[in-house]
Amino acid sequence: MSNAQPNKGGGSREQPGGLRYPSNGKTIYHRPLNRSKASELSGASFAYLFSEMVNYARKGIQSIQDLEKGLNTQGHPIGVKLLDLLLYREPARAQTRPLTIIALLHLIKIGAWTHLFGRAADGLERSSDPAKPDEYMVIDNEPLVNRHVSVPREMSQLNCAAFVAGIVEGLCDGAGFPARVTAHTVGRPDVEGEMWPGRTVFLVKFAPEVMEREGFLGKG
Repeated sequence: MSNAQPNKGGGSREQPGGLRYPSNGKTIYHRPLNRSKASELSGASFAYLFSEMVNYARKGIQSIQDLEKGLNTQGHPIGVKLLDLLLYREPARAQTRPLTIIALLHLIKIGAWTHLFGRAADGLERSSDPAKPDEYMVIDNEPLVNRHVSVPREMSQLNCAAFVAGIVEGLCDGAGFPARVTAHTVGRPDVEGEMWPGRTVFLVKFAPEVMEREGFLGKG
């Protein structure tokens, strides 16, 4: 079989096996996933899809923790793939693969949040407890996934943003910073006049080996 040869017309070139690639090197994988003018997904479509995901995660669960774990599991593989998407498809939001915890968290706060929700997260903090240097917090005042969720009174502790926590966890794992990420509601929906009743903190707890590596980088 002959080697690939450029097309004289400049339109495409043929590869072994008869496959044709554009001469500019760009394939279907370089095209935008959403070609609409605003590049946004319908809010109603997302709400319906996410409600079905929650219903699926509810099957056979015994506790709120089990439901949140199921949502986390659904989000994890999305986060792993999102890292490559940000690094190679949207270089303007993430120039290089993060090498430190701070670089990774800024990628999550700005790049990942902007890609997923059209805006950066509302805050990024490190635990003030000296005994917990491995804990960081990404803050979202009004998580999109909770906007159309009506939680029954008996499940008032449920936070469906556990799905987003799974995405963040997958992104951390894919970047080589294994972590456990959980979603916690810190707003007070029962208090009248509360500005952000659904305010959620995504607690990122990095694995010991990550902190050990970070220590070596700091010394360098």
